[in-house]
Amino acid sequence: MAVVGAVSYGVAMVPTMSRAEALAERLAATGLDGVPRDVAEVPALDLGVQDTGPDGARWALAQRGADVDLADPRLATVWTVRGAPHVYRRADLAGVAAATQPFSDADAGKRIYDAAKPLKAAGIGILEALDTIAGEMRAVTGEPTVKGEVSRRLAERLPAPYLRQCRPCRAVHLYEMPFRLAALRAALELRPGSSPPVLVPVAGLAPARRVPERLDVVRAVLRALGPATPAQVAAYLDARVDEVRVRWPTDAVEVEIDGEARWQLPGSQSGAGPAGPVVRLLGPFDPFLQLRDRELLVPDEQRRAELWPVLGRPGAVLVAAGGDVTVAGTWRPQLSGRRLRVRVQPWQRIAAAVTAAVAEQAERLAATRGARLTDVVTE
Repeated sequence: MAVVGAVSYGVAMVPTMSRAEALAERLAATGLDGVPRDVAEVPALDLGVQDTGPDGARWALAQRGADVDLADPRLATVWTVRGAPHVYRRADLAGVAAATQPFSDADAGKRIYDAAKPLKAAGIGILEALDTIAGEMRAVTGEPTVKGEVSRRLAERLPAPYLRQCRPCRAVHLYEMPFRLAALRAALELRPGSSPPVLVPVAGLAPARRVPERLDVVRAVLRALGPATPAQVAAYLDARVDEVRVRWPTDAVEVEIDGEARWQLPGSQSGAGPAGPVVRLLGPFDPFLQLRDRELLVPDEQRRAELWPVLGRPGAVLVAAGGDVTVAGTWRPQLSGRRLRVRVQPWQRIAAAVTAAVAEQAERLAATRGARLTDVVTE
């Protein structure tokens, strides 16, 4: 851990860390340092790599030195934290199933939002409900089955507290978040690239009795995205803050960044930054962007609104050079048939070397998509 000073609180001396050092640690810890890796060695897979949108997990893995198809048998895609699809090592699935389940009944109630109200009114515990849904899911998905069909079958088997009236399709469905959070409990994975999602049974899968240390979700967030606060970790997991505090690692070390107390695990990556320039076109849901500390990533409020709009997120242009790590702009892909155009909106003047690196990244993106890059437009 790199520190540049210390702040005294009584007799304790709290190390301070600069914003650049904190982001350099995150860059290294999430595997964006440019080192080629076998897919099993990508550190971000301990946390899970979200697979949302065309530039999701496959592009995130390619930027971490592992250019593989998500259908690679060493990988598996499952719904986990925030109900989002995440890619993990297949060998870790039992541990992931145990690590990502809600911490308690109250925590489960928070994670399923409005679906908790009718269950509570009917006297049904939330964890009990998830187990019930999982059991029914297993019963109706003996083979790969499209999500809509699974939902239809569940609606025929489950009572009213589990169901909602879906106005857009004029049908009765299971609530969405309980459906997603129960899927891994039911030993179901998602077929990569399927839209609508196809749920596939995983033979012999059951949650591990003990969560491996590196898959413990609180520790995994701190290791990959820290330094962080309990509230930031809870927001990442969509969990209750009090539940995260109960599970806060006793060996976490306090540091101060821009006047805010945060914590990191011992042995965190050095905050010195990469030796050479690193330029990445991060997808909208790349792990580097996922901790809820957007003020640290992008200090300017107007720029934050551009990077995280309510709908239609762009990607982020990440530049690490000269000891600094910064989001230097946004980018959006435009695909027409097999032709790809990348539009870049820089927030500052960028050096010629960065412009060249952006073009190289765009070429890699096109190759990952199976397309041909036509041009990179800087606006």
